[in-house]
Amino acid sequence: MAVSTETLVVPLTNAVVSQRIEVAPGLAVLRVVPDGWELPAFTPGQFAVIGLPGDAPRCEGAEVEDEPPPPDKLLRRAYSIASSSLERQYIEFYIALVPSGALTPRLFALRPGDRVFLGKKSSGRFTLSEAPDDAHVVLVGTGTGLAPYMSMLRTHLRAGDGRRFAVLHGARHSWDLGYRSELMTLTRLCEHLSYLPVISRPAEEDAGWSGPTGHVQDLWTGGHLERAWGFRPTPSDTHVFLCGGPAMIDGMVDLLGREDFVEQTRERAGQIHVERYW
Repeated sequence: MAVSTETLVVPLTNAVVSQRIEVAPGLAVLRVVPDGWELPAFTPGQFAVIGLPGDAPRCEGAEVEDEPPPPDKLLRRAYSIASSSLERQYIEFYIALVPSGALTPRLFALRPGDRVFLGKKSSGRFTLSEAPDDAHVVLVGTGTGLAPYMSMLRTHLRAGDGRRFAVLHGARHSWDLGYRSELMTLTRLCEHLSYLPVISRPAEEDAGWSGPTGHVQDLWTGGHLERAWGFRPTPSDTHVFLCGGPAMIDGMVDLLGREDFVEQTRERAGQIHVERYW
């Protein structure tokens, strides 16, 4: 049998965009389907890698690159998975545009049917298994830091469960509160789930805003969660997950520390679990 001497070319893409939803300017939900292979199992809260080659087009409004990457270089980044681990047909990502970035302007140029790279392995320890099964759970996020919580809720939330969940989500504007409609529906179906959104720029709301204003830290200090639950969460009964920007995380860790919550590390058990996005 003759053996070819041609170089084997490994394709840079192995998956297809099945759906793209523009949540708001600069915010999008992407669903990605593997092409010819099965999605591996993952645990809600984990992340997967998505990527595009350097010659993929950039979206309108993106900044011009000073030094474009080589066309055959695969640009990759890890993103938290937003879909349920029970969903085996696609993986969903919640992505924010960084106009000066290398990858996100290319991701925002994608349309259904376009090809992407999808990593075949998920990673991360930011999962509900870090908290006891009988502990109440507070999920605090800013911007796209909501993504891992959607995976957790879509997988683990059960009507009639006595364990309380709360989602505290902060954004600049009401239209930046991704998954808001779904979370409001879940609160009507599951009385043990509380959803507390907050925006930091209410003066820019055309239709007005009647909800809390400020930052997610203000939801905690202002007693909003205490009123929703009917009691004040304590380290003895509640674990808190933090996902998003460093300012929010540092602020929440400081606030919680004053109430004797402890950040969990590999060396120390605690009730605060952190996933930093940059």
